[in-house]
Amino acid sequence: MTFSTLLFLSLAVTGADAEHKTLAGRFVVEHPTLLNLGFEWEIRGDANRNATVAVQFRAAGESRWRQALPLVRIGGEKVYRRRENLDYTVPDGFAGSILNLQPGTEYECRFQLTDPDGASGETQITRRVKTRSEPQPSREGRTLHVYAPDYDGPREEPGFTSLLEAYYGAGLGDWNVVWERRAQPGDTILMHAGLYKSDRLNYVDPQMTPFDGTMSLTLKGTPQKPITIMAAGDGEVIFDGAGNHRLFDVMASQHHIFDGLTIRNTDVAIFAGQKEVLGALGLSVRNCRFENVGFGVWTEYAGSSDFYIADNLFLGRDDRFRLIGWTGPLWASAGRYGSHSLTSYYAIKVYGPGHVIAHNAIAFFHDAIGISTYGTPPLDPDRRASSIDIYNNDMHMLNDDFVETDGGVHNVRVMNNRGVNAAHGGYSAQPVFGGPVYFIGNILYHNPSGVAFKFSAKPAGLLVYHNTIIGEQVLRDPSSNMHFRNNLFLGRDTPGRGIMTWANATDAYSSDYNGFRPNNAVAEQYSWLGPMTGQQMYEPRPEDWKSFATLAELRAATKQETHGIEVDFDDFERLVPPDPAGRHSVYHAADLNFRLHPAGKGVDAGVVIPTVNDGFTGRAPDLGALEVGKPEPSYGPRWLKGRPFYR
Repeated sequence: MTFSTLLFLSLAVTGADAEHKTLAGRFVVEHPTLLNLGFEWEIRGDANRNATVAVQFRAAGESRWRQALPLVRIGGEKVYRRRENLDYTVPDGFAGSILNLQPGTEYECRFQLTDPDGASGETQITRRVKTRSEPQPSREGRTLHVYAPDYDGPREEPGFTSLLEAYYGAGLGDWNVVWERRAQPGDTILMHAGLYKSDRLNYVDPQMTPFDGTMSLTLKGTPQKPITIMAAGDGEVIFDGAGNHRLFDVMASQHHIFDGLTIRNTDVAIFAGQKEVLGALGLSVRNCRFENVGFGVWTEYAGSSDFYIADNLFLGRDDRFRLIGWTGPLWASAGRYGSHSLTSYYAIKVYGPGHVIAHNAIAFFHDAIGISTYGTPPLDPDRRASSIDIYNNDMHMLNDDFVETDGGVHNVRVMNNRGVNAAHGGYSAQPVFGGPVYFIGNILYHNPSGVAFKFSAKPAGLLVYHNTIIGEQVLRDPSSNMHFRNNLFLGRDTPGRGIMTWANATDAYSSDYNGFRPNNAVAEQYSWLGPMTGQQMYEPRPEDWKSFATLAELRAATKQETHGIEVDFDDFERLVPPDPAGRHSVYHAADLNFRLHPAGKGVDAGVVIPTVNDGFTGRAPDLGALEVGKPEPSYGPRWLKGRPFYR
C-alpha cells in the first residue's frame, strides 16, 4: 500500500449527514522559498471530510509529471490556550507543500480536487511558480569602502570611517541625523578589517551612535538591487556593541544583505521588526558570527517577509558546561510559574511569510530558532507565519527548545536539523494554527524532559516523518490532525517512563512504519488517546487514555502501527543513549554516530513518501533521519566544513 493511499484513508473521516459536497474557493500560492513551494485552497462543505487534492509537478519545459504529497485536509480543529485567552478554529480548506525542489527554477504545479459526493467550482488548478534564489549583491551599484577609526594605511575611494557615514553620509554629534548622501539601491558597502566599537556615551562617537549605540538602517533596496554590507575579505570585521541594547535596527529597511561580519557584545544584534509597528522585508544575514549576544536576528512583525538567514554562527551567553533548563536542582523556583534567567533568549526568531533559516550553528541560548507565538493569525496570507523553511541547522545546548514552530499557520518545513542537549523540548508546535508543519529528517539527542516533540496548546496539522529521536515522547496535551511515518524513538531506560504517547484530539490521525525502543522495567510503554469517529477529546478524562505494554497490544487495540517495529541501540553502527540520571550533562554531536547498521532492523522498514524519501537505497526507505548508503546531511555553516563550533 502506498503512502498516498495510507494518508487518504487516515484523513477520510465520516461525519454526520450534512453538507457533504465540496465547493472550491480561493486558491493561494504562498511565498516561494529556495527549496519548497506552499499552497492553500479554501473550501466550503465536505462535512464528511472525504474530499482530496492530488498534486503533481514538473520543472518548466519537462514533459513528465511527478507525484507530490497530497494537500492536507484542514478545518474545524480547535486551537486554544485559555490562560492567554487564545481561541481559534481552523477554517475549512487544504494546505500543503511541494518539497525538495531546486532554487531559482520555475515549476508547473497541478492540483486536482475530488469528492465522491460531488465537487463544484474550479476543481483543477495549474500554476507556474518559481522558487527563489539566494540573494546576491548587485553588480550595478557603487562600492563604498569603510575603514576602522584606527586604520592607518592606503584607502580606496570613496572611503569612510564608519558604516553610518557610508550609509547615510551622517556626521558626528547632533549631525548624526543629517542624511544628505544616502546609499542607493544596488550599492555595496565593503567593511575593511578592524574593530568598529560603539562609544555611545561619547558625544562625537566615531561610529556616529551617540547615547544608545544603535545603528538604525532605514534605506530601501530592491530584490534585484539590494544594499549590501559585507566584509572586504582583508581580515575580520568586528562590530562591538560595548554592552548596548540594540546594535542594528533594520525594521524599516528593505532588501539588505549582511555578509561575513562578526557582531558581539549586545543584547539584540539585528532587530528587524516590532509587532503591529514595522518590519524589514527581504533581509539576508549570511556567513556572520554572533557572539556574546542576547538575541541574534529578531522580528515579530507580521509583514516581515522573505528573510534569508543562512550559514551563520550564533554563540549565546548561557552556561557552556551544564544543561540547566526548567527542571532540577539548578533551576531557581520563584512564583507561580517559576523563574528562568534569560542571559540569551533566541538566536533567531521570526514572523511573517517566506523566511529561510538554514545551515546555522547555534549554542548557549534559551531557544535556538523560533516563530513568534504571536496569537490568532492575521487573515491576510501575506501577513502570517506560512511558507517558512528551517533546515540543516546544528544546535547545541539550549535551555528550552531546539526549534519552535509556535505561531506557525501553514507550510512550515523543519527538515534535516541536528539538535544535541535541549533541556525542555526538542521540536515544538505550541501551537500551530492548522498546518501542515512538516518535521522531516531531524535528529534529537539528550532531552531530559522526555518531550521530543512539544505539541502543546492544542496544535493542528503535524506531519512527523523520518526523525531519529533518542529519548521518549511523553507529552499528553492533545493535538489534531497528527500523522507519524518512518520515525525512530529510542528510550533511554528512564525510570517509570514509557517510550511513546499519542495524544489525538480528533479522529483525523495516523501512525505507522515507526520504530520504537521500549524502556526496560516499565510496564506501560505506549499511551494512546484516540477519539472514535466524530469524537473530540481536547480535554480528555483519565479513563479516555489507554496504555499498552507491547507494540502488538497497541496494534491490536488501535489498528495503528500495523507495520511498526521495535528496535534497539545495536541497530545503529555505534550509538549509546545519554544517561537518564545525568540531566545536566553535556554531549557533543562530533562524538555521536546516528547511522543505522546495515543489518539493523530499521533498514528497509519504511514506506515511500513522495518528495520526502525519493532516491532511497535498498528495497524500501530506512527508518529515521539517515538512509544507509546515502551521504549525511551537512549541518551548520558550510564554511565550517563540519568542524565542531562550540568547543
